[in-house]
Amino acid sequence: MKRLDVPYSGVVALLQRAEFFSRLLPDDLYWLASHSGVYGYKAGDSVFAPGEPASRFYIVHQGSVEVCRQGADGSLEPMATFIDGDVLGDFDFARQASHDVRAVAGAATELLLFPDLGQSIDSIAAARPDISARLLLRAVSMISSRVRSTQMLISENAPWVRELRKQMYTDAATGLWQRSYLDEELPRKLLRATPVALLFMKPDRFKDLCDHWGHAAGDLAMARIAELLQAEAGREGGWAIRLRSNETALVIPRCTAEKAGWLAGRLVRAFAALRLDDSLAGSVGGFTVSMALGFWPLDYASFRPLVERTHACLMSAWQDGGDRIYRTGGRA
Repeated sequence: MKRLDVPYSGVVALLQRAEFFSRLLPDDLYWLASHSGVYGYKAGDSVFAPGEPASRFYIVHQGSVEVCRQGADGSLEPMATFIDGDVLGDFDFARQASHDVRAVAGAATELLLFPDLGQSIDSIAAARPDISARLLLRAVSMISSRVRSTQMLISENAPWVRELRKQMYTDAATGLWQRSYLDEELPRKLLRATPVALLFMKPDRFKDLCDHWGHAAGDLAMARIAELLQAEAGREGGWAIRLRSNETALVIPRCTAEKAGWLAGRLVRAFAALRLDDSLAGSVGGFTVSMALGFWPLDYASFRPLVERTHACLMSAWQDGGDRIYRTGGRA
């Protein structure tokens, strides 16, 4: 664990994400920032362990922290994963309790600690009793309101709940995410991952393939398309989605327009190289593709209108003859 040099303004921005400090004045926050610290953790570093006093809480600056419960046999059962901007340990800190779970850092993780190492809430109370009194009021409020939300957070991030949600949002035929996942789940995940690129795709003359070779050929083509999109999503840390029928999408976080254009070119080449010869009695494959690119929040301030506009652009590209890429370029 290594202390990092982060300006007070950056520390204040992190502190404001915690419910503890949500109603404090700017002067109070800057004073508290001087009694906080940001530290870098390596993958596998312990953040806190069961039985340790909750003498501070943590805000994820970047990276991730996995919270696990230790079973009777000593094995660790994952309970929740905290990512950029999430706060952990604040409820136990408010109660001045001890941790009953283990928290382990992911790769290249940076955490804000309050109070800083070598300091305590008692030393802060002695130095600034006025701020401490306001923090105490917030602690009382948190204890009454956070029990339900904390239980819900742990429940929603339990492995079996994640698996159930994945099954609910997965297209059974291709293994891609469904359109409902794009509409209902992704916007929340993408809030801290901008700029986001949407690449919507539709293979040209797909109906001709099905008319000549049958719907089994169409199913096979969709399976091959799904494979290449899943591989692309895996490389870029994004999501591959089946919108409807033969319309698909890639959602790529932290992606500039320049990079998205490069990815679009790579996808065009991948569709052109797609072959079905090994399963059909003939030379089949080499699709051209209609495509539309949209960028959030550059093109639209709201995610849903961008999705609708990008889909409309996709249909325009296809109706205009295909084998072309359109850009939304809209404004909310």
